[in-house]
Amino acid sequence: MALSVTRQAPDERIFGRLASDLVAELPERLSTRVLDNARRLPDREALVDGEVRWCYAELGREIREARAWLASLGIRPGDRLMTVGENSRALVVLLLAASELDAWVAIVNSRLSAREIDLIRADCQPRRVIYTSEASPDAEAHGHRHGAEPLAHPGLGALRVGALADSEPEPVEASGAEQVAAMIYTSGTTGTPKGVMLTHRGILYIASISGGMRHLGEGQRVYGVLPMSHVFGLSSVCLGSLYNGACLYTVPRFEASAMLEALAGERITVLQGVPAMYARTLEFLRRQGRKLEAPALIYISAGGSPLDGDTKRRVEAVFGLTLHNGYGLTEASPTISQTRIDDRHASNTVGRVLPLLEYRLEPLGASGDVAGDDDEVGELWVRGPNVMKGYFRQPEATRACLTGDGWLNTGDIARFDEDDQLYIVGRSKELIIRSGFNIYPPDVEAVINEHPGVTLSAVVGRQVAGNEEVVAFVQGEPGADLDEAALGAFLAERLAPYKRPTRIVLMDSLPATASGKILKGRLRDMVREEGQHD
Repeated sequence: MALSVTRQAPDERIFGRLASDLVAELPERLSTRVLDNARRLPDREALVDGEVRWCYAELGREIREARAWLASLGIRPGDRLMTVGENSRALVVLLLAASELDAWVAIVNSRLSAREIDLIRADCQPRRVIYTSEASPDAEAHGHRHGAEPLAHPGLGALRVGALADSEPEPVEASGAEQVAAMIYTSGTTGTPKGVMLTHRGILYIASISGGMRHLGEGQRVYGVLPMSHVFGLSSVCLGSLYNGACLYTVPRFEASAMLEALAGERITVLQGVPAMYARTLEFLRRQGRKLEAPALIYISAGGSPLDGDTKRRVEAVFGLTLHNGYGLTEASPTISQTRIDDRHASNTVGRVLPLLEYRLEPLGASGDVAGDDDEVGELWVRGPNVMKGYFRQPEATRACLTGDGWLNTGDIARFDEDDQLYIVGRSKELIIRSGFNIYPPDVEAVINEHPGVTLSAVVGRQVAGNEEVVAFVQGEPGADLDEAALGAFLAERLAPYKRPTRIVLMDSLPATASGKILKGRLRDMVREEGQHD
């Protein structure tokens, strides 16, 4: 693909219908289609939350009752309702009830630190905060710390409800393309967290198009372990399931044993996760000497972080299914591309761009950040209904990545092949420049992960006088006799000298989110702190 040339992904058939027709029928609010399903599919199973099982009629009733309850708590159109919790029926119902009230929901993972949650609350200025205590001991602890009142809700279980705050509501927009449905906060471990404002239309575009491409529909049973506080879990898994009439299993935290039990006992048909989740599942099966039992599983996909070829091959060998791949970011609600359900790629492509989205590659160095000499590789920009409205009350941060006419700079370095398949080379901000050479961490991680004694790896850069070094953090297989020298020798045979890690750090486990996504920011902080003490 020539650089700086704008293209639009073509219309295509999804489940027998054109994407343009699916987009044309998107409702203005998240809750509309789910409540329609309550009338259209009343007896279909909609949601399983532990021992609680709801059909669509019951889910619809809970949404309507929660709407009245939130209104009685003083939630007005345009207010921000902040939830602190983990995946649960309460979180699903609060999101959809708030949609009915034209309130925004700031969905925050309760596994964040007290400092992070307090920073988000200060930025969000919510009318109220609700903590999903039943699904999350951490949510209960934060609610207790904030002095929120405990409540045994008849439908939603144990909650805590924060005090009513005198906050200013935002204007309400009739159009779902303008009205904000949810705010997902970027990590606030350093500096001020940013609230990504996602519109109803943006989330619904992903639910309809991306969900339709996965053949989510009536009768499918979807394992919802990706956190709804992460946009992949919110738009693609949660709304993708409920919009299309499938049954969603809300799972607060990933545990390999519990997931394997559900695959067998509940006959789960659709599994979406991050690559690290699959790697840990394979490790668990090996450790237990067990074979996978997933009699009804028909679709598996990975997203949220780069999928290397070795992990893809190992997962496909055990599951007997294609491990589908995709790419996106919070600011794009999140999906920009994904492999189609009939694709059988051996490569690590993240698929073709979703129908009707516009995209282009800008030359590296155009922003003054990155020097590059590859005329086929560039920084990916996209425009479409899924692009965020901006960062909440942070106009400068918004202007830094979003143009006035709706183009989003993803900050990712990418290329396209002759079949319009997209490949993500790396993050521009994670690019390591060593002795003038560009090093993309996913390339190095893919080689490290080929070692039979390695479960996971993460590569970051370290600033040294006049240059940058490669530091590799490695989580070994339990019981594997792995040492730095042997791994270094393994890599020396497979990597160009400039790509080889200067330092290898062996760890029992890499720091990760609830869904298993590796926290590279924390690793970069560790490297930076070490450098200050050298």
